[in-house]
Amino acid sequence: MKRFISFFLIISSFSTALGQKELTLEQAVQQQYTEFRPKTLTGFSWLPGKTEYSYVSNDSLVIVNVTNSKMNRALTLSDINDALKANNFQPLKRIPWGWVDGKHIRFKADKYFVLFNTEDKAIPSKFLIADNSQNHEFSPDGQWMSFTLGQNIFLMSTQGESVALTNDSLDGLVNGQSVHRNEFGINKGTFWSPTGRYLAYYHMDESMVSQYPLVDISKRVGELVSIRYPMAGMRSHEVTVRVYDTQTRTTVELKTGEPREQYLTNLAWSPDESSIFLAILNREQNHMKMNCYSVSNGDFVKTLFEERNDKYVEPLNSPQFISNDTFVWQSRADGWNHIYLYSTDGKLIKQLTKGEWEVTSIDAIDASNGIIYYAATTESPLERHLYSINIKNGATLHLTSGSGTHRSVVSPDFKYFVDFYTSIDIPNRVGLFTTKGKLVKQLVDAPNPYNGYNVSLPRLITLTAKDGTTLYGRMIKPTNFDSTQKYPAVIYVYGGPHSQLVINSWMGGARLWECYMANMGYILFTLDNRGTSNRGAEFEQVIHRQLGTVELNDQLVGVEYLKSLSYVDSARLGVHGWSFGGFMTLTMMLRASEQFRVGVAGGPVTDWKFYEVMYGERYMDTPDENPDGYSNADLKNYVANLKGKVLIIHDDMDRTVVPQNSLTLIHEFIKSGVQVDFFMYPQHDHNVMGKDRVHLIDKIIRYFDDNL
Repeated sequence: MKRFISFFLIISSFSTALGQKELTLEQAVQQQYTEFRPKTLTGFSWLPGKTEYSYVSNDSLVIVNVTNSKMNRALTLSDINDALKANNFQPLKRIPWGWVDGKHIRFKADKYFVLFNTEDKAIPSKFLIADNSQNHEFSPDGQWMSFTLGQNIFLMSTQGESVALTNDSLDGLVNGQSVHRNEFGINKGTFWSPTGRYLAYYHMDESMVSQYPLVDISKRVGELVSIRYPMAGMRSHEVTVRVYDTQTRTTVELKTGEPREQYLTNLAWSPDESSIFLAILNREQNHMKMNCYSVSNGDFVKTLFEERNDKYVEPLNSPQFISNDTFVWQSRADGWNHIYLYSTDGKLIKQLTKGEWEVTSIDAIDASNGIIYYAATTESPLERHLYSINIKNGATLHLTSGSGTHRSVVSPDFKYFVDFYTSIDIPNRVGLFTTKGKLVKQLVDAPNPYNGYNVSLPRLITLTAKDGTTLYGRMIKPTNFDSTQKYPAVIYVYGGPHSQLVINSWMGGARLWECYMANMGYILFTLDNRGTSNRGAEFEQVIHRQLGTVELNDQLVGVEYLKSLSYVDSARLGVHGWSFGGFMTLTMMLRASEQFRVGVAGGPVTDWKFYEVMYGERYMDTPDENPDGYSNADLKNYVANLKGKVLIIHDDMDRTVVPQNSLTLIHEFIKSGVQVDFFMYPQHDHNVMGKDRVHLIDKIIRYFDDNL
């Protein structure tokens, strides 16, 4: 390999002499989304309730009136800092842009969240931030801020009144925080009602969950840090939902019933605040009920509808209300994620979207005119486009054009949208359109951010799995690529659910360090196997109860493709991935050992019985229910197969894939007399971020340089 690197250096020196600069490793790892981010409208946002949008330009927040350019204006950092100084706050270094309504923004200044009036430059209210507090959320009426401190939840009023909603001290009780390990679309633990009168919040009892020991080495003597970690087949936590009334200062708990080990997700308020809707999923994750509960007393009112699946049901999005009596719901009931219209009595009024493609988001709902704006994969699984559908008659408009990925933001009055468009060939185009799809104005057409740099860009590839399924891949070649040469190839893999590494967007989903590595004389290749996202239930669920098997078969289709290329050295194939990608890296090295010379596995799951309940049991059931599946996926059973070189990397504070995964596998390698390499990153949690990430990527590349 070193001889190949020398050849690369000669060619790159010639390239540099022609004026093309080489990326540094630091640039490749840390600057993709800063220095090399394509030109765009930074901080773009529509002003609530107005036909105006804003974006950040240098030290100003530029506000554009779509219908009358004479009303365009700018809020400067000096404007804000003058007001802060007058109120004895320290100045800000960057302009904020978090709109609360059409004239106020909210931002953090010193130990306060400040509400700033952009018209009269005044500060009408502020909230004191308690030391060590987290999970701050503001009521829609602006009168309250909820937050957590330790295991309890509090409210702070604009007058400075602090209200403790809970006072738990027993270890294992948690309030107002995300639950169920952020599965099922959960990313927070507090939910304000539409007017701000009520606050619903999660209460979690995890006192019965096993504690996993981590060690904090930053102390003079390392200290034990125990985390509650429910492994597959073991006791899980119990969750309830409580509702606090800011007027009566009382709390009720929703009567979600038995069994206590169930998942409560997709919480939604009815527009009149009389009811809360919850998706209740059984622990087996194959039966979901959409339940309605009374806010006044917590009583169960009724089950609106149910969904069952012989593999799993995974609700990810809350109901979105059209009126107090109707709402839309996203479901894979027909095998593809689509939009369904329900009445609050549980009647399915109609399925609004249909076809062998997926709705990826609902972007806006114009309730007055009965129009839903949504993004979908209708054109291709690799693309995203914006559509509108008339709820009454089903008339659908395709609002975006151009192959690639469109991220569209609809205006509050539903007359316009701003489209952020990118493709494998287009860094970024931003345009203002009417909601009939007519271009009003092109706002940005970004040049290639790598102009002047020696950067090789990806190209997209289409392959076919053994069963005829279409698979999509991505390849990066060196900029000095010579088809008469033989190159080693490295597969960058993830391969698990909730992922899509290959997409028709700028860079094709690739990290810049992959391009950097390619320029060192490698072919970089990525393939999305079955089991990954946005391809429908059948494509994803084929992995059920057999993680690693179908995924491996599809990745080997990619290997066959690489070996068919005259410029790939089939004797020098490597693979790297992290988390599920680490599991796949080791699966490929151990279950297809004859194919690969080198592997680097980061944060790998090595035995699914060591992984958490929610994710693990969804895809594998429990170890008792699926012993063969767990055994087949247990990488300790394949250590004797290893033929190449493997580096296993883990973080010592990994709370997602606990270090027991790597350590037990390494122990098995030792018992079998098989040599492997191991490196641990201290004080990192499930991946290496910040400045240490440069060290990580350097280590990965060096390992391939030395061994491939």
